[in-house]
Amino acid sequence: MAISDQAPAPASVRQPPVARVLLVLYLVLFVVCGIAPKARDVWFAENLPIWIMVGFLLWLARRQRLSTGAWLWLSVFPALHTIGGHYTFAEVPFGLVTDTFGFERNHFDRVAHFTVGFLAYPLAEILLRRRWVTTAVVGYLFPLFAIMALAAAYELFEWQYAVLGDPEAGHAVLGSQGDVWDAQKDMLADTLGACVALVAFRMGMGRRRERFGG
Repeated sequence: MAISDQAPAPASVRQPPVARVLLVLYLVLFVVCGIAPKARDVWFAENLPIWIMVGFLLWLARRQRLSTGAWLWLSVFPALHTIGGHYTFAEVPFGLVTDTFGFERNHFDRVAHFTVGFLAYPLAEILLRRRWVTTAVVGYLFPLFAIMALAAAYELFEWQYAVLGDPEAGHAVLGSQGDVWDAQKDMLADTLGACVALVAFRMGMGRRRERFGG
């Protein structure tokens, strides 16, 4: 019997049940928010990064198991961003928070940026569980710096869309609401979200003794 030179196909990775539930919930939310958005061009621009992210996560899910906690942290940002794309971030119904704290602007976009940092949790989990880094310090700093770089890249994307696209749609995507320091505050929110996620990850590691079950 001839021996095949082709390497055997890798076994499929089994994700925790919550991963499929979260995917279904996201798809439902996406369909609902895709019905009659405030501005279709803004909806497209806001959802394009999310489509790329979800596609990457589907690819990753076939190759790398993530914990239940990691999937929960991952799910928050796509949900909030999808809602923001429907209304535009400056006009998401957020009056209760705005009035309660006496804010002068709608801070839903700041909350969404804060949840971008939550992506640091699964990144740290992969790096430290697979031992792709030599020290724990690098395992925490790399996700933090990766989120900071992603935050800066997204601000550049918003800037170019606002400059090159339709002025009204570009203003809606930019969502600065008259704040000249909007980009810097957004990047700070991303960074703070990453710090919170990494602290939570560290606390979880201590409880599970580096065991990442579903």
